[in-house]
Amino acid sequence: MANEFHLPDIGEGLVEATIISWYVDVGDQIGMDEPLVEVETDKAVTDLPSPFAGTLLFQGGEPGDVVPVETLLAVVGDAGEQWTPSETPTPAAVGVQLEPTAAPIVGSLAEATTSTSRIRALPKTRRLATQLGVDISLISGTGPGGRISEDDVRSAQGGPPVVTGVASGAERRVPMSPVRKKIADHLSRSWREIPHVTTYGEADAAPLLAARVAAGKPPLEALLMTVIAPLLIEFPTFNATIDGDVVVEKLHYDIGFAVSTPDGLMVAVVKDVLNKSVDDLSADVVRLAAAAKDRKASASELRGQTFTVSNIGAVGGRFGTPIVPYGTTAILGVGRADEVPVVRNGELAVGREFPLSLSYDHRAIDGSTGRAFMGALVTALESVV
Repeated sequence: MANEFHLPDIGEGLVEATIISWYVDVGDQIGMDEPLVEVETDKAVTDLPSPFAGTLLFQGGEPGDVVPVETLLAVVGDAGEQWTPSETPTPAAVGVQLEPTAAPIVGSLAEATTSTSRIRALPKTRRLATQLGVDISLISGTGPGGRISEDDVRSAQGGPPVVTGVASGAERRVPMSPVRKKIADHLSRSWREIPHVTTYGEADAAPLLAARVAAGKPPLEALLMTVIAPLLIEFPTFNATIDGDVVVEKLHYDIGFAVSTPDGLMVAVVKDVLNKSVDDLSADVVRLAAAAKDRKASASELRGQTFTVSNIGAVGGRFGTPIVPYGTTAILGVGRADEVPVVRNGELAVGREFPLSLSYDHRAIDGSTGRAFMGALVTALESVV
């Protein structure tokens, strides 16, 4: 009997996924819950297991194809069975409507071994191979599970490309990855709908940096969270969202922090910050940052923040104009604490100061409140012991 498997929503709000590679070819046997297809969503690279055992009769796309949720992804039936698509296919997938006792269809982020005849490479790696004129089918991958990496492609090409004799007006069109499209959508919506104001300040970095050394050099984000969280109680509109003409002040304190990944900037979220020690926060920051970079973070770990901090100093930045994540009212950018001339006790000295950039939603927060928050933040940073 032919069983249809439609692309499920494997993450909160997923609308589409890119097929990376199939583990099973049409005509091959597959067992229930064995890896069927590898897909890339806006958050992760995920293996989808087969909800059925049998013979693969149909593949709903080729590697590199973008397929919407509920698209017919695969058909599994009996050996030798003939299957033709229904004229009026039902939008709901059999694979989504499993019996209550069956295991849910979720992605396994573990790598699996595949046959040498199948090319395993992310869409961006395939695009790079095309741009460099490299035949990707001739490359042996050195990544997990034999996946071909960008370094493998560059090595096969013999180094970075040298562009010569480019005609005037030449251009290259590079499709956005699912992650980059999602980033673009979120930022565009925030910029379009939120009236941004950015205010700036500087704080003596010495107290926090000394506390960091004393604590064994935890991630700076963890220490910043211990300073920021109490301020969100004092200034509740900075830990809020806007619902129509209502400001909804959140009474839980889940702070997101920006993570620079090869696929773009992501925000990982540390939950319940007020009730965690510096050690607990440090462990969360390290774990979530690694998961985001490896595309192994769950959807719940990459959304739902009530306030956001961006350590732009980690990439050499100082002041900036951070964009408020949609669904929140504020974000703080903390720049690199370079040595600068400062006046201390009426004397000119050399000090290290954190450049601070606070962006907020002007619908909920007035300029005077923004400056008050910045003043309280500077005081708190300079009072760390």
